[in-house]
Amino acid sequence: MVARGFRVLWRNLRIGALELDLVAKKDDLVIIVEVRTRGPGAFASALASISVSKQRTLLRASQALWRTRLSKMADVARVRIDVAAVTLGREGAEIEWIAGAITE
Repeated sequence: MVARGFRVLWRNLRIGALELDLVAKKDDLVIIVEVRTRGPGAFASALASISVSKQRTLLRASQALWRTRLSKMADVARVRIDVAAVTLGREGAEIEWIAGAITE
């Protein structure tokens, strides 16, 4: 992420009862990253583990983040929710990054 020019703003950010795994910024774009990790014997894949309920929670959290912090930052114009799906295996970790995975 840093290699792509993003600066991490917050990790494990709590907004009331809601939590965001990672929030980063590049230029006028802020991305919220939901990180899901599963091992080789997991029933569902990391990506499949994001339920409709979790998607709604992420949308609520992103709206709360906008209201409480991001709208006060003059250089922020856009917010996007990405997913980093990490699958652990015998040969290491495989990461699938989906930009804009969750939308309203």
